[in-house]
Amino acid sequence: MTDDSTPIRSICVYCGSRPGRDPYHMAAGRELGKSIAENGLRLVYGGGTKGIMGAVASGVLSHGGQVTGIIPEFLVDMEATRHSLGQLDELIITPDMHTRKHGMFERADAFVALPGGIGTLEEIVEIMTWGQLGRHEKPMVFANINGFWDPMMELIRHMTDEGFVHTTHRVQPLVIDKVADIIPAIRKHAAETRGDRGGEEAVISKL
Repeated sequence: MTDDSTPIRSICVYCGSRPGRDPYHMAAGRELGKSIAENGLRLVYGGGTKGIMGAVASGVLSHGGQVTGIIPEFLVDMEATRHSLGQLDELIITPDMHTRKHGMFERADAFVALPGGIGTLEEIVEIMTWGQLGRHEKPMVFANINGFWDPMMELIRHMTDEGFVHTTHRVQPLVIDKVADIIPAIRKHAAETRGDRGGEEAVISKL
């Protein structure tokens, strides 16, 4: 059910276009999709219909939720099938990766990184960078499924200890081990952080 007391209406999920070796990663994707739908939220994601990306989208759609997929033309046949893309509520095909990422940021109220590869890492790190620069205050979550993101958290601690994360208070992603805890944690964080969430056009144009 929806919660009108918080501004969260859509969740951007970054994750792998492959299933990975741990079968729970796919299960976690489906579970998160179900949770997004049952909480009355919209999924914003990279449009892939394969791997964990496909599992998240399927989890949302199979439970009556809404999905916005944003994918560059050159990835349509690599990360998706055109038939499956037709099942999405909204499909946006962009000319390049930069436009895709911009569109995902603009439409999302929070960000979740499930397990994935270099692309997933690059996407969530860019969002963290924008947060460090004060361009948004949207919740950022590492879904630490079976400890997948532990090495990343250690690296962030190391960079902080070495004095390279100069605005630590702006780079505090939530690290959550259980999928069931993700949406409640996002809403709690949003309720506690009522600043400028960076969705306005003027802010986006500066990124």
